[in-house]
Amino acid sequence: LQGNAIGKCPRSKLFRGYIDLELQLREFDRCRILYGKFLEFAPENSSTWIKFAEMETILGDVERARAILALAVKQPALDMPEVLWKAFIDFEIGQEEYHRARQLYESLLDRTNHVKVWISLAEFEMKMRNVQAAREVYERANRTLTNKEKEAKVLLLESWMQFETKHGDEKSVAAVTRLMPKKVKKRREILNEDGVDAGWEEYFDYVFPDDQASVGSLKLFEAARRWKLAQAAASAEVERDMDRNMNEEEETEREKKVRAGDSDTDISSSSSSSSSTSSSDSSSSSGSSDSDSDPER
Repeated sequence: LQGNAIGKCPRSKLFRGYIDLELQLREFDRCRILYGKFLEFAPENSSTWIKFAEMETILGDVERARAILALAVKQPALDMPEVLWKAFIDFEIGQEEYHRARQLYESLLDRTNHVKVWISLAEFEMKMRNVQAAREVYERANRTLTNKEKEAKVLLLESWMQFETKHGDEKSVAAVTRLMPKKVKKRREILNEDGVDAGWEEYFDYVFPDDQASVGSLKLFEAARRWKLAQAAASAEVERDMDRNMNEEEETEREKKVRAGDSDTDISSSSSSSSSTSSSDSSSSSGSSDSDSDPER
């Protein structure tokens, strides 16, 4: 009856009820068939994949359970991917396949950069009593997480500080302390649903040492840029002054030459006038002499 119901109207509740019935009857082969059909109907259902793998683990078929979980994490859309990945990692840890668990952590970090995955990996290394490996995980996470992910970065650093306080020394604790952000109070403008100004609100923000160093570097670069612009402006002004002085000198030289030319012209005119006057005087003198000599004739 349930089989007919699933065939006509497949629903998650019907699948679960049918599987539970077959489990009670110890019909595990039929359970496998039902799980297969259930996952064809709802491949995004993480809990179904997990229960299927748990059944195979209980039955002692570890390889089949591993294959089911490996297929599950490859699904393009899952309703609870973080739960499924955790179940897979816990499965490998339970089988004492620690190298497989590490590989799963790395595969998960390739997909997501979530801070809880980093912290979980560090805690896993601590359970393996590998303090240095756990520290390296924290260092990698700190390099990977950006300061824009402030809440996540703070959560990571707090976990790292607890780790170093318990397992590190003064030097390692001081190193993490230098990375801790300052908590500062800020104000920001808020808008209502209509986009109208609704006043201001206070909030707390985190300022990381790297941010302060970046701000200092930006200020230094800005000062250098302004100095360079000022130098360029001053150089341009000097060049303009030099050009202006040269133009003035050239103009002065031209004026001198013009005045000198006018003087030469005046001198020449004066000489010509003097010559003309002398000639006239000579002519007049000659005329007078002739006149004076006429009576004697």
